[in-house]
Amino acid sequence: MTTDTRASLTITRPDDWHVHVRDGQALHAVVGHTAAQFGRALIMPNLRTPVTTVAQAQAYGARIRAAVPAGLAFEPLMALYLTDNLDPSEIHRARKTQDAGTGARVVALKLYPAGATTNSDAGVTDLRKTYKALEAMQREGLLLLVHGEVTSPEVDLFDREAVFIDRQLIPLRRDFPGLRIVFEHITTREAAQYVNEAGPLTAATITAHHLLYNRNAIFSGGIRPHYYCLPVLKREAHRLALVQAATSANPRFFLGTDSAPHPAHLKEHASGCAGCYTAFAALEMYAEAFDAVGALNRLEAFASFHGADFYGLPRNQGSACLQRQAWVAPESFAFGEARLKPLRAGETLGWKLQ
Repeated sequence: MTTDTRASLTITRPDDWHVHVRDGQALHAVVGHTAAQFGRALIMPNLRTPVTTVAQAQAYGARIRAAVPAGLAFEPLMALYLTDNLDPSEIHRARKTQDAGTGARVVALKLYPAGATTNSDAGVTDLRKTYKALEAMQREGLLLLVHGEVTSPEVDLFDREAVFIDRQLIPLRRDFPGLRIVFEHITTREAAQYVNEAGPLTAATITAHHLLYNRNAIFSGGIRPHYYCLPVLKREAHRLALVQAATSANPRFFLGTDSAPHPAHLKEHASGCAGCYTAFAALEMYAEAFDAVGALNRLEAFASFHGADFYGLPRNQGSACLQRQAWVAPESFAFGEARLKPLRAGETLGWKLQ
């Protein structure tokens, strides 16, 4: 139950440390939502042609900047897609972008286990094949972002994150003790506990939808494909553990929306795409989750401070103001030649970004 009755909340302008903005017409349709909410965002590299080189990342960053609506101050931060055969020399080139002062900064590499999620077919098949790249990352100070699920077909879908910790993440941390790792979009009590105990070089992002919903949301009144994401929503006990982690003031938990747009007809499909589109009202949804447990006073640190500090970047200037105000989310947005249906389409939200 809400115990904080304030009518508004002003926080330092936040960052989104995990977002998908696609490319082409789709990019132009969605990037304005992210830029209106956040000062910076870490852009995921899993395009249909994965972003595996610094040259590709900087070209993608330039396209993103060109698509941002006029008047919005926004910096896309870039990540490279880690593959079995990524050349370690690319890590040094990535590190140099952080000092150059021109072009998009490349701050991290993303580990997708092959086949784990959207556009992950080019992902890592055996973590040992990436060790030369990981050694270069540890040396150069680039972060490793981890989609933490095993893909073995014998492992139950709802257990894949917990199994990943035991089979992959614990050995990885042992072999690379100086590597800064972000366990992305965690969904389980086991992941929250692991990050709590892992030490200062391991952090995690948490999405708004995993704070607000458990797996019942996918099946409420029928199959609801717009609540389907990977990692999938879990049991209520796991949601509560995530809420506790996000609101705990632990600086190694921070905001990452994993907002992932797909055309509505490909979500509402016999083999629907995984991903929830939340960028249009991400801060409002986080405010709802924090408000529900009387923790609005801790939202600013989670949204605006912890991520920047972990990445070694200055906190943003400026502010964002949220008003306690009922409003109805749009049913859909234009998305190139298709329509994009957001999470909470047609539903009432209780907070509104001013």
